[in-house]
Amino acid sequence: MILQALNDYYHRLKNDQDINIPLLGFSEQKIHFVLLLDRQGNLLQVLPLGKKEGKKLTPKLLIVPEPVKRTLGIAPNFMWDNTAYVLGRDKKDKPERAISAFNAFKKHHHTLGDELDDEGMKAVLKFLDSWTPENSEKLDHWDEIAGMNVVFQLDGEMRYIHERPKIHEIWKEYVTEQGSKVFATCLVSGEKSPVARLHPDIKGIQGAQTKGAALVSFNLNAFLSYGKDQNFNAPVSEKIAFSYTTALNYLLSVNSRQKIRIGDTTTVFWTEKTSPIEFFMGHLLNPDEVEQVEDSGQLQQIRLFLEAVRDGKHPRDIDHEIKFFILGLSPNAARLSVRFWHVSTVGDVSAKIGQHYKDLSIEKSYKNDPEFPGVWRLLRETAAQRKTENISPQLIGAMMRAILTGAAYPQSLLVSVINRLRADQTVNYLRAALIKAHLVRKFRMNNYYPMEVGMTLNQEATNVAYRLGRLFAALEKAQMDAVPGAGSTIKDRFYGTASASPRIVFPQLIRLAQHHIKKAEYGFMSDKLIEEIMQGIEEFPTHLSLDDQGLFALGYYHQRRAIFTKTEETTEDKKED
Repeated sequence: MILQALNDYYHRLKNDQDINIPLLGFSEQKIHFVLLLDRQGNLLQVLPLGKKEGKKLTPKLLIVPEPVKRTLGIAPNFMWDNTAYVLGRDKKDKPERAISAFNAFKKHHHTLGDELDDEGMKAVLKFLDSWTPENSEKLDHWDEIAGMNVVFQLDGEMRYIHERPKIHEIWKEYVTEQGSKVFATCLVSGEKSPVARLHPDIKGIQGAQTKGAALVSFNLNAFLSYGKDQNFNAPVSEKIAFSYTTALNYLLSVNSRQKIRIGDTTTVFWTEKTSPIEFFMGHLLNPDEVEQVEDSGQLQQIRLFLEAVRDGKHPRDIDHEIKFFILGLSPNAARLSVRFWHVSTVGDVSAKIGQHYKDLSIEKSYKNDPEFPGVWRLLRETAAQRKTENISPQLIGAMMRAILTGAAYPQSLLVSVINRLRADQTVNYLRAALIKAHLVRKFRMNNYYPMEVGMTLNQEATNVAYRLGRLFAALEKAQMDAVPGAGSTIKDRFYGTASASPRIVFPQLIRLAQHHIKKAEYGFMSDKLIEEIMQGIEEFPTHLSLDDQGLFALGYYHQRRAIFTKTEETTEDKKED
């Protein structure tokens, strides 16, 4: 299913005149320098490609003949390669191997080009025959060139030599000749075709091998059966192996707007037909940029879209019946793991994302808090020290599935947030939003929606855990009024115990509060609030369940917002007087 969808997407891209996608036998590669040759094969200059950012040269992406699969042996590419193959020198301290690579590169080009009547091919062959690898180190800026990928260009021409028509043809003929001789029924197309022994590498997955990794591979004897070698165990035609990997590499490219990365998982998305949502889906799931650049036309469009779907509206000018594909990948040694795979429609995905942000909606702590917090920003709140690398990979996949399918958020989400609250006692906007969303969705699926789970403080709510959270906030406020500027509060010492085992600490905290109320200038205000909250609490529970600990956190958050909002309003009134 995944390979079929990617294969269809490749053909959609190939038929789009505005997109330059490699054809069979070619691929997009990072090229750093070009060797400028004259017609006699003399090296005139080594010119940088791409852009230089500080001291680092950003390579240029060029469509070149497809690279070979290298293991430990020497295997040259055609019309491009790193300097060990093209010039016989690199940064590695292995000159003999570089010479062997250069000789293999030269032999390969003579094999393909000796009979070819093309001045570009002739210039390359003359250069290879006359070049002395020892001269490499005499080139200007050799330290920057060494080990990098290079291509050839004829002096006076804008195109590169590998782009010349006759060279294109000779390469395509070679690819056909070297194709698989094993025929089998392709698992994707159902047709009997030459089967790919190895599939091209997938690049752009953080944490995978630099050279790329495979989505489909059989690299150990334990994976093989019936004497079949490598990917012959799961036959996929060479054409489809090329098309699905090319489409996936296109989605994962550096400038792609159709991917997001959360922790170790990279998610790509595409539609069966062109749709606006295809290009800003990343912003819908991770819309932090929307908060920063509201005057940008496209980002403003995204914000309006998010507001519409959150409110249950269907944006105009978007075909909601188009199929939508979402694929999450993570590194796993030499292979890639499929973290999740979801097929839906544009309309369904839009509605599910809208419901996600509606469930998250809660009163902000600060004006600059994100109205539409991205998945990455939310999940970072579940990780130790808020470090991305500490986000649970399993939680990433489960969270994405919940968002895209409308299912309940994983229980591990609430567990992770509660654990972080107990560890650092920080009940902030994002954590409160996560708890609220988790409980709202869980209760909705059980046809039970308690009034405690809302956007703002509900003084009529009767749930004991929620009231205990409110009470804890009121007790903390009494302490802050009595000891202005204190470096720590009861939250820093008692939040974990109060939220899990209220009976242990609340009697002590209430006695302490009486002292604070007498000492504070406006102690009667805290006393009145504490009395009002405690009217709904008959006794302090011995323990609170995980859901109740979530309600405790919401009660604490809501009450603090109500206290500080009232304080801010009072301060503003005094300024006006």
